[in-house]
Amino acid sequence: MRIFITASMLALAALPAAASAQSATDSSTKEFAVTGNVPALCTGGTLTGDGTFDLGVLTDTATGLLRTDLSAPDQVITGSFCSTRSTIEIAATAMTAQNATATPPAGFSRTVNYVATASGWTTTPASFDTAATTNSAAMQTRDTAFTGDIAVALSNFSTGGGDTLRMVSDTDYQGSVTVTLTAAN
Repeated sequence: MRIFITASMLALAALPAAASAQSATDSSTKEFAVTGNVPALCTGGTLTGDGTFDLGVLTDTATGLLRTDLSAPDQVITGSFCSTRSTIEIAATAMTAQNATATPPAGFSRTVNYVATASGWTTTPASFDTAATTNSAAMQTRDTAFTGDIAVALSNFSTGGGDTLRMVSDTDYQGSVTVTLTAAN
């Protein structure tokens, strides 16, 4: 009986070693990479108003000169975002008489200049002066991703040729402002 117990004990002692050796070959693990990307995205959002700066009557009806109190409520672009570093750029065209093709008579102007600004995207607003020959502040850079509103405003109105010029009347004056968001490389 002693031999039998010894053989049984030897068989039991061998089982964990055999199980251990067997489990090392019974499973295999493989890893898979999961990848994707997010492209640089920018969207200008939505205008909260109708997108028109309506200045009304441009001249002082008593003098015929450009009004010094011209103003219009800001236009706001909501829901704008860029997923990366970005630039905001503003460009504008002066308001010009729409039905006049000839040079204005002496003492008159067919142009209203102004400064257009886009603020809220960068610390320093992007700014464009329609009377200036260069507009170095028209483009501003933001170094981080951002979402927020952009307020577009007009100010500093002046006539082309000097503020002592009267405006050619009986016509509409039109200009435009463009705001562009661009993802930076």
